[in-house]
Amino acid sequence: MRLDTNFVAGSWRRGTDRLDIANPSDLDQIAGSYTLATADDVRDAFAAARAAQPAWRDATVEQRSLVLEAISRAIFDNKDELARISATEGGKTIPDALGEVVRAGHLARFFAAEALRVPGETVGSVRAGVDVDVTCEPVGVVALITPWNFPVATPMWKIAPALAFGNAIVWKPSEKTPGISMAITRIIAEALAANNMPTGLFNLVVGAGPTVGAAVADEADAVSFTGSLNTGRRIAVRCAERMVRCQLELGGQNPLVVLADADPDRAADLAVNSAYFHAGQRCTAAGRLIVEEGIHDAFVAAVTERMAALRVGHSLLPETQIGPVIDEFQMTKNLGYIETGLRENAKLAAGGERLTRPTRGWFLAPTLFTETTNAMTINREEVFGPVASVIRVANYEEALATANDTVYGLSSGIVTNSMKHARHFQANVQSGMTMLNLPTAGVDYHVPFGGRKMSSYGPREQGRYAIDFYTIVKTAYRSL
Repeated sequence: MRLDTNFVAGSWRRGTDRLDIANPSDLDQIAGSYTLATADDVRDAFAAARAAQPAWRDATVEQRSLVLEAISRAIFDNKDELARISATEGGKTIPDALGEVVRAGHLARFFAAEALRVPGETVGSVRAGVDVDVTCEPVGVVALITPWNFPVATPMWKIAPALAFGNAIVWKPSEKTPGISMAITRIIAEALAANNMPTGLFNLVVGAGPTVGAAVADEADAVSFTGSLNTGRRIAVRCAERMVRCQLELGGQNPLVVLADADPDRAADLAVNSAYFHAGQRCTAAGRLIVEEGIHDAFVAAVTERMAALRVGHSLLPETQIGPVIDEFQMTKNLGYIETGLRENAKLAAGGERLTRPTRGWFLAPTLFTETTNAMTINREEVFGPVASVIRVANYEEALATANDTVYGLSSGIVTNSMKHARHFQANVQSGMTMLNLPTAGVDYHVPFGGRKMSSYGPREQGRYAIDFYTIVKTAYRSL
């Protein structure tokens, strides 16, 4: 029981509308019970954040760095427990959950260093006797709205730069993973308190997007959101109406191109990793496997062979490679896409059914379609499950055109031994991130993350580029 779910103005609060989260690996087990934030909680959170932010803005860069270093250490020190919470309520395997938690620790540590080197410059004016200072100042109070599929790393790559550059925070995580959100909040609150930082600087409000999420977006000086395309569009409109900045990461339908000169076994390993791990619930997952004619049959055979050996099961079992999908909604949505693929005459090469395991859970067999076209629904929309499609193409030129024929542009990949094609693909594929002979999913914490077209809007996340969103540039002139 964790009914005091929301953290507002330095205290835990009980909301309304009790929410019981079932373990997606074992629906007979309740992972936790929580309550959802109210409109009053949201208002109070922003009032507390606005009161606390000036002191944090005026803190030294060393003070901010020390807080983030403390957060990083606490994440590393508690990584096993954090991974267990995430795996139990979200369905990740323990290795996946642990890897995500460790990445969050690295993110906090990276921005602890970035806090010490906020850029600025003094330049001469074109007018005699005048100097110009260019500085980066905090935006103010930022709203962070984060998803359930990466409930530790995605929040931390927003929280850490927001704190590093002097902002106060109101965080609305997904209501599907409140337990791990509360655990991260405790770590952050303790680090702030241990360093004598003001109460109210960091706030957690748990609730559904149409209610709590909308209220949060309507109050903030800036909104950073990761989630669905339709929700992101609505947030963009609300922010535009108030003339505040927004940063949106909205998913993808990512291509992995396999050229005829690739090794089929290597290509199959990369495709299975890209498409199916974490039950395909990654915005960088490869849903479209675009395969040149000369390697098509060998590639499909190698992929289906590997799929047959994948171990789908309870997320806490050490032998499990792929856990369940998050909940009934996602299972129903995935099965609906599988039915749509069959109706549109895609050939089901593997999987496609719900699996029975010793415990009741949302287990879905990794699914592969062949003989698909890029016009099919399963290749146009983001499925967000362990479902991938093979699209046969005649040559590299058709492969590149097919890869770019999408409204999305987050991640992409190519498997080839041709440096000529690799370089051309890197320069001409319409995605924010691209991989050569690597899975489409899997990115470093110290470099920019983001896409183009409908996948992303606004400044990049992660790395040194994060400062572009969380600060405002001021130009100050002074007479000598």
